[in-house]
Amino acid sequence: MYQSFYSFSAMPFQLTPDNRFYFGSQEHRKAMAFLQYGLSQQEGFVVVTGEIGAGKTTLVEHLLSTLDLNDYVVARVVTTQLGGYDTLCVIANAFGIASEGVEKGVLIGRVRQFFSSLQTQGKHAVVIVDEAQSLTMEAVEELRMLSNLTSGPQAPFQGVFLGQPEFRLVLSSPELQQLRQRVVASCHLGALNPEDTRKYIEHRLGRVGWVGDPAFSDEAFEEIHHHSGGIPRRVNSLCSRLLLLGYLEERHAIDAAAVISVAQEMATELGIPGGYRNDLKESGAARQLTDGSEEIQTRLQRLERATAKHDRAMLRLLDLALKYLPTQSAN
Repeated sequence: MYQSFYSFSAMPFQLTPDNRFYFGSQEHRKAMAFLQYGLSQQEGFVVVTGEIGAGKTTLVEHLLSTLDLNDYVVARVVTTQLGGYDTLCVIANAFGIASEGVEKGVLIGRVRQFFSSLQTQGKHAVVIVDEAQSLTMEAVEELRMLSNLTSGPQAPFQGVFLGQPEFRLVLSSPELQQLRQRVVASCHLGALNPEDTRKYIEHRLGRVGWVGDPAFSDEAFEEIHHHSGGIPRRVNSLCSRLLLLGYLEERHAIDAAAVISVAQEMATELGIPGGYRNDLKESGAARQLTDGSEEIQTRLQRLERATAKHDRAMLRLLDLALKYLPTQSAN
């Protein structure tokens, strides 16, 4: 509808993750650096958490587009509440290893042989686990045990966990101490700031041929950030509805009043009391834990401090690596 009205080559604000629209915000650049550093280690696990709709999947899509698939074999898994053996089967199937009707011991042997074959070919296996907050303890432990299937100095695979902030609570469990020791890089993908929100919108519009029609006022960008909280998926939803409004009313300019009107309309449709932005209070780290457990709150705060300290240390290492690598290449 509005695609042809504004002469766009495609829909700029679709909700389905699409690497073509990847935008390197400050938050996403930091997360990408952590992912690239983690993969360069070729062992252990990389953890990326973020709010619902923060762009974790698009981030990984962009990462994969930068990899030489002659060197990497990637298995992507979207988790549900699976047990250990079922998790093993899902990973095996993702690598093309037959698992139906196979006993666990035999399947582990097949997976080990597969990893060994890749190493012989000079290739590296990567297991990307999406929606990691849904993993059971048994499934997480199965992944850790798989990382022990070494047949030489090289780790059998590199693991990448993508999850909502709740996954950090899972990792803080005393039962997962051994897994935590194998995390080589971790970061949290936060919301876009007001400046990056504007750049994000303009970037997506630019990818479909936008040349200023419709025009967005400065106040409109501010209201979009306010009502979306800077969460990319929410920005997409709101902007898509704004463009639909523009088509229906034949507008060639989007102002703050239009944003406020559409946000209120969406809140009414979705049954969100107090406005569209209030839905943010029910998501991710912004949500207050409702069980009243002081122990969980304390564990979360401790983990937040540890994660922040780890992030600072990793960024220092990345800075040193960037200074060191040019010297090495010159030699």
